Amino acid sequence: MSGDERVDRLVRDADPGGLGGVGDLAGVKRTLLEEIVSESGVESVARIPRRRLRVRRFAGVVTAAAVLMSVVPASMVLRGQAEGGGVSPIVAPAEGVVFSPLALAAAERNPRLLIDRPGWKVTDLSGFTEEQGMVRFRRGERELEMNWYSAWVYTYRYSDRRADGPPKSVRVAGWSGDLFQNLNGDFTVLLRPQDDVLVEMSTSGNWSREDLDRVLADIVRVDARTWLAALPAEMVMPVRERAAKVLADVPLPPGFDVAALEDIGVSDSYHFGVGVTSRVGCGWIAEWQRARASGDEAGVRRAADALRSSHGWRVLRDMDKAGDWPEVFWEYADEIAAGTLRASYSQGLGCA
Repeated sequence: MSGDERVDRLVRDADPGGLGGVGDLAGVKRTLLEEIVSESGVESVARIPRRRLRVRRFAGVVTAAAVLMSVVPASMVLRGQAEGGGVSPIVAPAEGVVFSPLALAAAERNPRLLIDRPGWKVTDLSGFTEEQGMVRFRRGERELEMNWYSAWVYTYRYSDRRADGPPKSVRVAGWSGDLFQNLNGDFTVLLRPQDDVLVEMSTSGNWSREDLDRVLADIVRVDARTWLAALPAEMVMPVRERAAKVLADVPLPPGFDVAALEDIGVSDSYHFGVGVTSRVGCGWIAEWQRARASGDEAGVRRAADALRSSHGWRVLRDMDKAGDWPEVFWEYADEIAAGTLRASYSQGLGCA
């Protein structure tokens, strides 16, 4: 088995959908990273987030943890609205707006950086739980992705980026870092660890160094409410409301607790769908196992039929246009329907 194949298998088996809060995955991810370091070398470590693209074509999954507290002056918060030419992501939270307590807690314990310039919008967000965070901004054909890592990853990330050539010093929102450019012309900014966290920014699209410098100069740290106000409303709406839409045509396993979905955290539609369908799938598998062990043939058929029906669930069919999580889910569902199940399902679906 080649090094790349080894990385692919480890990543897929450990957490193919980038679930973050499903089960106790933080330890799994660190163990996974350390195992790849020992077996495949530093180069593979840096490629893990990109290999996540096999599961989520437009989103990486990364390790993160921190609180960066600061408040943006009102003049800066409102600047984008006055300049025209698009809507700045930084807007003052509307008076009286109440965010979900979990969404607010997630914002308070993660780095909160926004591009204070009209036209830049948040398009993807995932993993804002205890140790994960990714946010992607887009303006036209240009994208800037910010990934948060625990500070202990810094040595590996820096070593890999250093292979692109000598770094150039930069500062982003008062945070010191290093700028690298690879052979494809894409830029990476690796900010040095602060408060046990580091941030890595990467570009995609047609960027010049001048373009990047202008955007880096417009990045600011903001308070939690301002950061949440910059996100698409769907990402911070009450979980029960989001879940009702996702579960509209999904049969629920016995004892399924919709309230427990609160701990999925702040995320975009794709990653929220991963979190919800993971819980449903794990619940039906547990019911299938219980029914088999007790000789409950009707229960076995009911669980198998529920999982077989997943090929028609709207949430998975919509997600299949954007990433590979549905394919992973359907593989295990089809095994259940055929009366078998690989032992790897627990890691593959993120079951506790």
